[in-house]
Amino acid sequence: MNSQLDILELAKRQPIMLDEMENLQKINRNVPGSVQYSIQRYKKHPQWAIEDTGVIHYHFEKNNPSENYLELKFCVSGNMYCRKKQTECNYCLANQSRTCIEKVESIDVLSFTFSPTYLQQFAKTSLNNGSISDQVLTFTHTVSFTKTLPLCGKTRMAIEALLNHNYTDTLENIFINAQTQILLLYSMDCMLGEKEINSFTCKFLANEADREKIIKAREILLQHIGEPITIKALSRKVAINECYLKKGFKEIFGTTIFDFYQGQRMEHAKYLLYDKGLSVTEVSMLLGYSSISHFSTAFKKHTGLKPCELLVR
Repeated sequence: MNSQLDILELAKRQPIMLDEMENLQKINRNVPGSVQYSIQRYKKHPQWAIEDTGVIHYHFEKNNPSENYLELKFCVSGNMYCRKKQTECNYCLANQSRTCIEKVESIDVLSFTFSPTYLQQFAKTSLNNGSISDQVLTFTHTVSFTKTLPLCGKTRMAIEALLNHNYTDTLENIFINAQTQILLLYSMDCMLGEKEINSFTCKFLANEADREKIIKAREILLQHIGEPITIKALSRKVAINECYLKKGFKEIFGTTIFDFYQGQRMEHAKYLLYDKGLSVTEVSMLLGYSSISHFSTAFKKHTGLKPCELLVR
């Protein structure tokens, strides 16, 4: 709760008392080797003036690298929480139901903690001292820091997508894993201020229709977690040539199509093994592997763990 109070007090610019808080929803996820996250939604007090706030905290210990981590924390207001639907009600959002007793204005607090093992998949292989983002992702930046900035538009949109999706169970896990990576990408850009979000190296991305095709390609990949799809087939589905698809995907999402897809499969594998308690054989089949050994090798490469290690509770 203390971590939640920290970001709330920062957003409110005043101390928060525990008896002022009415918790509407609480979600926690803690799978070894994956992103640890917490989403808490509170009823907004009528007198509170909340400023949307984001914090990036980089923790580095040279002599104790197992304690290194990167944390993102956000506090946003302006959303409506529907007690009945357990999400943001479209009727409340559109203000079509002025007398709805389930309608509650919320303050939403989200925190995400990333380990060095998880972040290394996003780092460039050749740094040359690199940018501040690369140093943070590889934990070669030797000074801990905390930075607070107002949220940029794309970060806000990613947060709202996490709060208001309608997925459940397995599909929810796939969606949150992917959305968390997008949130990390946007946060590094917005909070570390290295470039303008809306500027693109690939000139064709200036066309909104082409950007939408790249985003659609990502959605299709998530729909095929257990049914691998080739880049050729993917390019046909979104009606863009393979070269543009690969270049555009890398620029918008900060990773290659293969690395993104493989990362999502392995993150989902963690969930199936640890949360669902499925066997290694069952998970490898669900993710489209013809060989358990191929799955185990891919899992070990991505996570540093053998699949069976997540089965030990």
